[in-house]
Amino acid sequence: MGEVVKKISVVMPVYNAQRFLSQAIDSVLEQSYSDFELIMIDDCSTDKSYEILCQYEKKDDRIRVFKNDKNLGVSYTRNFGVKKASCDYVAFIDSDDMWAFDKLEKQVKLIEAYPDTDLCYTGSGFVDTNSVKSEFVFTVPKQVVFKKLLKQNVVSCSSALVKKEWLVRYPMAHDDMHEDFATWLSILKHGGKARGVNEPLLIYRVDRNSKSGNKFKSIAMTYRVYKFMGLNIFQIVYYMIFYIISGIKKHGSI
Repeated sequence: MGEVVKKISVVMPVYNAQRFLSQAIDSVLEQSYSDFELIMIDDCSTDKSYEILCQYEKKDDRIRVFKNDKNLGVSYTRNFGVKKASCDYVAFIDSDDMWAFDKLEKQVKLIEAYPDTDLCYTGSGFVDTNSVKSEFVFTVPKQVVFKKLLKQNVVSCSSALVKKEWLVRYPMAHDDMHEDFATWLSILKHGGKARGVNEPLLIYRVDRNSKSGNKFKSIAMTYRVYKFMGLNIFQIVYYMIFYIISGIKKHGSI
């Protein structure tokens, strides 16, 4: 008998996201799996993001809106959302990404079929900042283990559905590295199991100016993840080679 996934807490950090925010929120509210709460935290935006969040909160009782007193960064903001989550499972989505309408439904079905799944991820499609769709689809393996994940992060944060207990044990930290990657690695290193739905259920928005969009900056951030995980210099060089090659293949195709 598979594990029954009941209500899900969806956590969305928001900072100066007014351009794409409504698209992101609507893609959550229109999910075929509707038993969720949507927790949105404004990280002291200077645009109209917080006003947009409050407008949505008035329309749908599944929505809970919070606002940081000052700009505290994405790691703190996601962790705050996890603390406010009332459900055993947490899904993340960034404020410029979108979900396919059946994203949560398919992940729930996978977890119910494989109840030992602690972290569930999906494939991705891509659009640019002008909403032009790329033909490239990022495919993901059915399962990934710690050493495989070190070679390439196949878990996009906006695709992740995670048991809350793991996020409490290994919260995201250090915005100067890929904070979500470090959390996924920590989960797998300590016995968690990760499985994927190999369909582009996440629509990831590519911004060349973001911290992950800048390739040299991204490499430096990956190095910091490996240091954070306790790898020695020889291990870092070994896994960095795989990471750079897979990154070139992926981003050269988008």
